[in-house]
Amino acid sequence: MFENMDLVTAIVTPFNDMNEIDFETLEELTNRYIKEGHRGFIIGGTTGEAPTLSHEEKLELYRRFAEMVAGRVPIIAGTGSNNTAATIAFTKEVSEIEGISAALVVVPYYNKPSQRQMLAHFEAVADGGNLPVIIYNVPGRAAVTMANDTIVALSQHPNIIGVKQCTSVSDLEYLVDHTAENFAVYSGEDAQALFARVAGATGIISVASHLYGKEMRAMYDALYSGRYQWAGKLQRWLTPRMNALFMFPSPAPVKALLNEEGHQVGSCRLPILPLNEEEEEQLHAALNAEEVFS
Repeated sequence: MFENMDLVTAIVTPFNDMNEIDFETLEELTNRYIKEGHRGFIIGGTTGEAPTLSHEEKLELYRRFAEMVAGRVPIIAGTGSNNTAATIAFTKEVSEIEGISAALVVVPYYNKPSQRQMLAHFEAVADGGNLPVIIYNVPGRAAVTMANDTIVALSQHPNIIGVKQCTSVSDLEYLVDHTAENFAVYSGEDAQALFARVAGATGIISVASHLYGKEMRAMYDALYSGRYQWAGKLQRWLTPRMNALFMFPSPAPVKALLNEEGHQVGSCRLPILPLNEEEEEQLHAALNAEEVFS
């Protein structure tokens, strides 16, 4: 599944003026990103505002997105929650959608489980959900951190196939060295994109690729062809822009910039608000308003 799947986009969920999912815009973005060289998608993740989508909206979103992608790249669907039974039930439902390759399952938030309890949660989902599982280790949102050795232990489970790791570069190195063979290690921190590949990780699950996918594709291709200095230059150019996209609660910044580009992705759903005028000015100042590479 993960062969050549280095650049994965955690795609936004566009909304129209009625605050309903805008499938036309989603299809436009999907076709653009596949053409740019994005090698897979997360649908219904953090960037996709999954916490604000109803159960019925998620199922329709996943079905229609799978139809749009039509097997051109793998799709990973967000199915996790802080309720193990509900996560298993929803993952089972999603497993019936043709074209969904795996489930992204977040470390349970709010409950603050121990490492032993995290193990039990993920083993239960992997055993009962009918989809391969990718762990989403995101301490900033979950309030707890899955320890490296817990991930290593879970990597031995035949139905737990990868991790989206939102921690340090040293953690990425440890996981690359110690997890099971063919277990996919992804960084979820855009600024780690180049380092992740150099360190042996599978790639990046990205937000910045919405805007800078061509540059990120060029960076990886330069790395693979031995043009290391050019790859490094691209990453140095990208890093401040990547960081700027998280100046304010995501996905408000990336949606604001997509709307400016003419992709009508609409607003965010509450509790996330769209950027106000002052915030937009701060975002543009951080981006430095420079032209992207051709």
